[in-house]
Amino acid sequence: MWSIRSTRSVAVAAVVAAAAMLAPTAIAQASPSKKDVARIVALKKVSTHRVDLSVDSPSMGEKVKVTVLTPGGDAPRPALYMLDGSEAGENVSDWITKGGAGRYFAGRNVNVVLPAGGAASFYTNWKHKDKVVGKPQWETFLTKELPPLIDAKFSGSGRNGVLGLSMGGQSAFALTTRHPDLYQAVASLSGCPPVTGPANEAYVRATLGQTGADAVNMWGRPGGPTWRAHDPAYRIDTLRGKAIFLSSGSGAVGPLDLKADIDPKDGPEDAQIAAGSALEVGANRCSLEFAARLRVKDIPFQSNFRLIGTHRWDYWKQDLPRAWQALAPAL
Repeated sequence: MWSIRSTRSVAVAAVVAAAAMLAPTAIAQASPSKKDVARIVALKKVSTHRVDLSVDSPSMGEKVKVTVLTPGGDAPRPALYMLDGSEAGENVSDWITKGGAGRYFAGRNVNVVLPAGGAASFYTNWKHKDKVVGKPQWETFLTKELPPLIDAKFSGSGRNGVLGLSMGGQSAFALTTRHPDLYQAVASLSGCPPVTGPANEAYVRATLGQTGADAVNMWGRPGGPTWRAHDPAYRIDTLRGKAIFLSSGSGAVGPLDLKADIDPKDGPEDAQIAAGSALEVGANRCSLEFAARLRVKDIPFQSNFRLIGTHRWDYWKQDLPRAWQALAPAL
């Protein structure tokens, strides 16, 4: 017959044995392998204030190219993530090659983080594999994997802003409203933050359609729950207390359009100007719609809604200093 003391002893032994069997598993779960953790696998110092990185991303399943503009030294500084439009450069951000970001931010006390390769992605996590873009997981990369690496390597303070143009403008507001604790400032230049409703859904579908990508693979059926989940208008209260900047032009052709260098490979000059005008008309309508929603909610923001201007870099380069001046105080 078992005594109470014997029974207790056996029970304790069984618990200890079970714990010993489970311990290796628990330890393994708590210590992910290197393959499960994003890592900087290559670093090249291009100039005094520019460093090009290659980041091995588990979520993306590939190495992502990222440029960092940094003042150097180890004084704590915030980070500004800058997102491209739908024709994003594959190897280097368009903000570097076309937007003048390197010259503007040289020596400023901020880490400017510029990922490359986001063309036709909306910098989001895709639901299904697409024949053009695959199945990128940009949201996970930008919000979970990349910030700790940047802060650790470049003396980050933990305060972040995100700015995007065109497609990237929508992404900037989607990321901020979905991760409000990560970002303290957000800006859209010629973007369309809200993505629900016939006109806004058409903007998203057309943006992807011009590259052959399918928006259904990104967020499912238009009007469905995933579209709504990525519409900042439904999370607008999360923007309260943040620095916000919106800009766009009316679509009217101005002096900068007439003086711009037109690449003949992209078609006749008149056709290019007309296309840029049409794109900006849509971005302007959408940006004004979102601004009206902010006013209704009594959420302060700064803006530069121009009476002229089409969808081109000449205007975005002018808006960059205004955007930074609006965001910097919050960082």
